[in-house]
Amino acid sequence: MNELFQEEESQSTRHRYQGYDRIMGNISWLLILLVILDMKINPAAVSNTGLLSGVSILLFFYNINARYGFYSHSYGTLKIFADLIVFLAFIVAVSWHTGKISSPFIALLYLVLLATALTQGRRVTYFMAGLAITAYFLLASAVSRETGYYLSHLVELFPFLLIAHMGTLLTGENEEARREVERLSLTDDLTGINNMRNFFLLADNQERLAHRFKRPFAICMLDADNLKKVNDRYGHFAGTRLIQQVAEMVTANVRGSDVAARYGGDEFVILFTETCKDDARMAVERIVGGMAARPFDFEGESILTTLSAGLAGYPDDGADVRSVMAHADEAMYISKRSGKNRLTLYSESMYSNTFGKHTGVIQ
Repeated sequence: MNELFQEEESQSTRHRYQGYDRIMGNISWLLILLVILDMKINPAAVSNTGLLSGVSILLFFYNINARYGFYSHSYGTLKIFADLIVFLAFIVAVSWHTGKISSPFIALLYLVLLATALTQGRRVTYFMAGLAITAYFLLASAVSRETGYYLSHLVELFPFLLIAHMGTLLTGENEEARREVERLSLTDDLTGINNMRNFFLLADNQERLAHRFKRPFAICMLDADNLKKVNDRYGHFAGTRLIQQVAEMVTANVRGSDVAARYGGDEFVILFTETCKDDARMAVERIVGGMAARPFDFEGESILTTLSAGLAGYPDDGADVRSVMAHADEAMYISKRSGKNRLTLYSESMYSNTFGKHTGVIQ
């Protein structure tokens, strides 16, 4: 399951950086447009029109290559870092010929720092802030080399540091919030295991692997027996604790590569990856047997209940995840009708072939 989680995380990260890449492309076109506009509106303030035209053409071809060229489909922090370095160099070159530190383009250094804080780590952001400050000093030195001039403009450097620092802090908070929202969207809030949305995301990956490499998988459907009786006798908080007990029993008896989820209410589903139905049987029997042998305490009461389970496998019992699930669910209801506290393996003759020893449940 860890490999599947990593694949989903990789896809999510790639999608996010694709969005960043589009934004970087739009920024490139905007920078070129601003320079052209400045040369048309305020040509007297431009000291070297040819050079500005040249750097604009270079940025144009860089952007064409980065968005549509040989590495246009390469997404990640390294490509964005290259974009940011190019933007910084472009802004410095343009500012040099449009007034230096009094240039209207100098404020675009803040844009570079903000973009760095949003897409790169803290160290890279501070590094970029250092480059921005160095560039500012370089532009200032071209105006005057007097110490007093530097000191009078020293306060103008603090926004660079402030934006870099605050940007990294806010980005860190946003990243934590994003991860928490993503976790909540993929896990069941009551039990902490997968919800069905994430189950099907992971199961669909497993299905593709099974089809491609001819690997088996098995699916178990589990249902807590007598949840209603527990709720009626002890209250709904006891029923909640029962559901959590089932989740704990499931997670304690499956492998890290397996996918367990709360299907809904007191029903659970387990996908045993690269495992045939007969091999998964032992794990399910441990879960069913462990639940019957392990009462849980609730407000001083020792409550014992059981599980009914059904198990089906690919490719014998279905050609895809959903059909195998449907057959496992059918087998589970056979367990219910056959006395509960047992496992039934899906087969054409399962209506007469069930197994599992019946133990007492709450009356």
